[in-house]
Amino acid sequence: MKKIQLFRLLVVLLLPFQLPLPTVTAQMPMRGGSQYAVTGWIDDTHYLFKSLDADKKPIVLNVDIKTGKGVVFTPEKSKRELLNQTLPAGYNITMNDVVSPDMKSVIFVKENDLFLFISGEKEVKRLTNDKTAEVNTRFSPDSKKLAYTKNKDLYVYDLAQGKETRLTFDATDKIYNGYAAWVYMEEILGRGSRYAAFWWSPDGSKIAYLRTDETDVPVFTLNRLDEADGIHGLIEATPYPKPGDPNPKVKMGIADLSTSKTTWVKTDYSVDQYIAWPFWTPDSKKLAIQVLNRDQNELKIILADPSTGDFSDIFSESRKTWVEFHEDAYVMNNGSGFIIRSYKNDWENLYYYGWDGTLLSQLTNLNFRVTSIERVDEDLKQVFFTATGDESVDNHAFRVGLDGKNLIQITKGDGSHSLSISPKGNYFLDTWNSISSSGSIIAYDKKGKLIREAYKLEQPVFDAAKNSKAEMVKIMTADGLFNMPAIITYPVNFDPSKKYPVVFTIYGGPDSKNVSNRWPGSNASWYAQNGIITFTVDHRGSGQFGKEGLDYVHRSLGKWEILDYEDAVKWLRAKPFVDSTKIGITGSSYGGYMTCLALTKGADFWTHGFAGSSVTDFRLYDNVYTERYMDTPQDNAEGYKDGSSLTFAKNYKGKLYLTHGDMDDNVHMQNSIYLISRLEDEGKSFQFMIYPGGRHGWGGAKATHSRNEANNFWLKNFFGK
Repeated sequence: MKKIQLFRLLVVLLLPFQLPLPTVTAQMPMRGGSQYAVTGWIDDTHYLFKSLDADKKPIVLNVDIKTGKGVVFTPEKSKRELLNQTLPAGYNITMNDVVSPDMKSVIFVKENDLFLFISGEKEVKRLTNDKTAEVNTRFSPDSKKLAYTKNKDLYVYDLAQGKETRLTFDATDKIYNGYAAWVYMEEILGRGSRYAAFWWSPDGSKIAYLRTDETDVPVFTLNRLDEADGIHGLIEATPYPKPGDPNPKVKMGIADLSTSKTTWVKTDYSVDQYIAWPFWTPDSKKLAIQVLNRDQNELKIILADPSTGDFSDIFSESRKTWVEFHEDAYVMNNGSGFIIRSYKNDWENLYYYGWDGTLLSQLTNLNFRVTSIERVDEDLKQVFFTATGDESVDNHAFRVGLDGKNLIQITKGDGSHSLSISPKGNYFLDTWNSISSSGSIIAYDKKGKLIREAYKLEQPVFDAAKNSKAEMVKIMTADGLFNMPAIITYPVNFDPSKKYPVVFTIYGGPDSKNVSNRWPGSNASWYAQNGIITFTVDHRGSGQFGKEGLDYVHRSLGKWEILDYEDAVKWLRAKPFVDSTKIGITGSSYGGYMTCLALTKGADFWTHGFAGSSVTDFRLYDNVYTERYMDTPQDNAEGYKDGSSLTFAKNYKGKLYLTHGDMDDNVHMQNSIYLISRLEDEGKSFQFMIYPGGRHGWGGAKATHSRNEANNFWLKNFFGK
């Protein structure tokens, strides 16, 4: 859950300013690094504004939102900074260290052991001393205990007693407690989990955790052949379920720390299903658990009793195509229930449920997408959220009552808007931009009434010799059902009387739109500097059109994406400035899949492609992601065949450059090998580059090499350079 941070800062009254300040060139807002930005609030009528003084030195102002007057101030040190200052010599808090919720303690990981420092003490204390690494160390909410896994068993450490307790005892190379299987980490819990699969109760008395058994999951083997692995190489074997394969078997346990005993939630262990994303009631007396069937078209939320394991169903959602876990459920602090985003009416809307499963209110009933819950003010009974608005490429801020009434759209005008809300919700600051404007910062009152333009970010003067122009367009699909948004970016010194090559820059996966109405910056890309038009378009299954569009890709990955992209190529070919003999496409991962499919299945439309870490046949990818959209190969053989670039290798007639890391544990290099073999059998010419040691992407010198290879590929094939 994303929450608004409130900064408590000491104000030093110095040089007074009246905003807006003199206009200067600034970086675009909302992408980080801007020299001009709202950074927080002092109180309900004073906000913090990062700026530059007359000498171009960074300053921060305390600004009165009513008058626009600002004063330079000096902030108090944060609790983290104060904690860092008290550390003994040689210690400094880094991103790898774990700071307690009360900001009074920090855990350092050294020599595969845990070391504790408590503010006010003089020394760092060693907590563990063994050969096994503690993984995913997490403080309890009250900062009094730690939880972590060792050798994939779950442990807890009581800081007051100085005692480590082992909670589980049956982990093996295939059984894990509180540690996720690879496919759960990648496709369900997310990479940010770092394989952690345990969740503290709010009062710190219990830990919910997943027990995972991968005994029946097939193992995929990667051969480590890099020079660093020695002349005989090494083998890396990981359980990796491909479509139709047996899944990890999972169940949810709840460990009571007072007894160190686990109660198992009484879900049916014999049923092939996914269990994840639990959330506790505020009093820690019940645990909500999300259960998704193997077909991924029916989701239930159950409410379990930690003392008995008994549960009741409190929510269900089903669809003929697929449904997904609710990753951002908001739990009401007052104990009344929880808020989720759901696709019940073809668009994601907000629903407020009680713990007994009663729908307390449908907060929104919009025909466009709610994208996130930003803040819930339980005292004022208001929910602030973001949604696209009527134009799917935009992003706006809204407010609605917990009863679903008094909905208002706070931000105005097209573009991408980022809202900063005052502590009591009486004022808003909207930082916005669009594809044609670098934007500004607008102040509104709680009714959405304009107060003033608080700051205007200068619109750079367009110089055709230095800058590229981006334009938003709409392209109707051939069946007349979807008006696809697209961005075409022209090269510097663009001359419409000349012909230019085009490169599609694509990801293209389901529900992963690429096109947004936001300021692209004024600096020209490498493509624009080298006389190449770049083009990005979102197909019907991109999420731009809600479930109406998404449902098309069910059981047919690759079909509608390519058909819709072909309509975009036809649109481009009709432009007098487009060289239809040089239509390129590039992307990685799913974008690599799209590139390979475009050069085979879409060979009559695309002439060149540079593909990275590509899926070439979805039989080869993991089952959780693939079956969500495609079902199993046994149930949908034709769908898998029609969506595979292997099927259409005989059609290939352009120029394709494939790259892959040989240690890619996500999209296995097997994908590229299969396509290479098929192209060779068809007598086709192509290029391939292996990146030794590369996972699903790579950095350092190899990243530079890959980027140079891509650039040279386009220059050589488009211009003979």
